[in-house]
Amino acid sequence: MKKHILKTLCEEILKSSVIDNDLYLKYDVKRGLRDLSGKGVLAGLTEISEVKGTEIQNGNIYPVEGELRYRGIEINKIIEGFITDERFGFEEVIYLLLFGYLPNATQLNLIKDILSEYRKLPEGFVRDIIMKNPSKDVMNALSRSVLALYSFDENSDDTTLENVLRQSLYLISNFSLIAIYSYAAISYYFKNKSLIIHKPVKDLLIAENILHMLRHDNKYTKLEVVLLDLALVLHAEHGGGNNSTFTNHVVSSSGTDTYSAVASSLCSLKGPRHGGANIKVARMMEDIKKNVTDWKDEDEIGTYLNKILLKQAFDGQGLIYGIGHAVYSLSDPRAVILKKYAKKLADDKGLSEEFDLYSRIEKIAPQVISEHRKMYKGVSANVDFYSGFVYRMLDIPPELFTPLFAIARITGWSAHRLEEIANKGKIIRPAYKSVAPKKKYIKLIDR
Repeated sequence: MKKHILKTLCEEILKSSVIDNDLYLKYDVKRGLRDLSGKGVLAGLTEISEVKGTEIQNGNIYPVEGELRYRGIEINKIIEGFITDERFGFEEVIYLLLFGYLPNATQLNLIKDILSEYRKLPEGFVRDIIMKNPSKDVMNALSRSVLALYSFDENSDDTTLENVLRQSLYLISNFSLIAIYSYAAISYYFKNKSLIIHKPVKDLLIAENILHMLRHDNKYTKLEVVLLDLALVLHAEHGGGNNSTFTNHVVSSSGTDTYSAVASSLCSLKGPRHGGANIKVARMMEDIKKNVTDWKDEDEIGTYLNKILLKQAFDGQGLIYGIGHAVYSLSDPRAVILKKYAKKLADDKGLSEEFDLYSRIEKIAPQVISEHRKMYKGVSANVDFYSGFVYRMLDIPPELFTPLFAIARITGWSAHRLEEIANKGKIIRPAYKSVAPKKKYIKLIDR
């Protein structure tokens, strides 16, 4: 189809599809399922996690320091526990989110053994599904691969709790393999790089295996694994209302299979408004580093952030990426934790000056934003502000930033899908009101 025809047809779509903003106010429609203050419309109940950024006192909403709890336990306490013990925590969090309580030593070893046993893709899967038809995007490759796994499962449509748990554990174990092999295919076919593929090591945990498989020499330091494991823990779950998890609830409520439900969440997470924010932060920071001559000069930094906000710099969108969150106000607890350990890695890799630049921007950006935007609540750095920096220090390519998010969040999606099935809820179907004027049918000859 010729381009000018598409353009003309799109103009017709705009004429018939754009709805007057006043109608949303007239019918009290919460666009994005959020009210004017940004608070989400209550659409369900969950015991899996709690995300808190405000408090209600005497009928008024007040911003508070951000809080994230997994199964009722503060995230910082969970992390403090395994860091103090000098062990990795992602597998422990997988158990906690799926089953509702912290595992003892025997239970923790059990989940590690199960995940290790499942960590193998079907015979020929890498060759025939991933390598023979490479995608230019790892997230698309993940989605396609998950749907393809349906065909290798003899009980693919069985939605009993036992079978869905089996499928969930299998996907949790294999997401990192699919992502890394997909990236290898991209590097080979689209970047003209050598094709190097490593198999996972049975006795290594998920974070260790990611670095082992991703690096050509299989080498990594203890601190590097600590940071990657920490990032996986922080991204594993974030309430039932985030876009990809809510998508999983919606699709699961229809009674569909696990692979379709997870693929739908992946498609949601791929969106730059959801899972791609850390890539935007990384690109924005590269732009800032090029255009701010003195990284210690807060006035110069503030001036350039103003330009970004006024659409005069960077990508022209008027957004300071990584600053602000739909729920959190004064702080994002994930960002607070990741920042603390990111400094250790930055010092270890000789990137302290760059880390200090991030810290200054984190301080200055909310001030700049408040000068230009009406604020219903506070804004602060979110987890994406530091996660891209951490991934870059770990030599993880940008193409894997969002897939790493998925490798962690498959745990949360699985927990919510199991919760949806266990509660035998109704199919999710919110209402849409038609505001189209009534028209009469006109015969073709009279049009």
